Amino acid sequence: MRDIQTVSQFKQNASKLIKQIQQTKQPIILTVNGKAAIVLQDAESYQDMAARREHDLTVAAINVALADFDNRENWKTHEEVFAELRENNGIK
Repeated sequence: MRDIQTVSQFKQNASKLIKQIQQTKQPIILTVNGKAAIVLQDAESYQDMAARREHDLTVAAINVALADFDNRENWKTHEEVFAELRENNGIK
């Protein structure tokens, strides 16, 4: 399979494999002692993946916040909020 290479093969063919990654936009997995050790990926694909991950984390955080907002049992009273603020700021 051309998308899985050993580190030794990568060392011998680095420029060729980098061109392959840039042209195909497909990552290459490098192995050490027969086990996957690292993934080489073109910068544009990596940036797209990172942006999707950031989006997914943001959506998940918003969903948690909305669920908490909908569950009024978890809401603090204004007395609890002010007491917590006083406690955190050393005010008696």
